[in-house]
Amino acid sequence: MTGVSDADHDVCGMSLAIDVVGGKWKLHLMWVLGAGPQRFGQIHRALTGVSEKVLTENLRQLQAAEVVHREVYPEVPPRVEYSLTALGEELARALRPLEEWGDRHRGHLMGVAC
Repeated sequence: MTGVSDADHDVCGMSLAIDVVGGKWKLHLMWVLGAGPQRFGQIHRALTGVSEKVLTENLRQLQAAEVVHREVYPEVPPRVEYSLTALGEELARALRPLEEWGDRHRGHLMGVAC
C-alpha cells in the first residue's frame, strides 16, 4: 500500500470493525444471536429497552454488513428468523475477549453501567 503507514492501516481496520458493531445495540444483538437463530420477538424481549424501530434498523445494518442472516420461512403467518452468518460467527468469537474483560472487572465497572 503506497502512502499508507502501518498506523493508518491499523486505524482503518479498527474503523471498519467499529462501523459494523458501533452503537448501543449491535454488540448486544451479536451476543443474543450467538446463542442461535432467534425470531424478532425473542430478540426484542432479550434486549430490554430497545424499541422495535431501533431493533429493526440495527438488524438491517448488520444484515447489510453480512454478519446477520434473515431467513423468511414460507408459512402462514410467515416466520422470520435471524442468525449469525459465518462472518458474524467469526466476529462473535473476536468479541468474546471483550465480554470476558467485562466479566473480570465487573466489580469495578458496575458503577459505570450495566
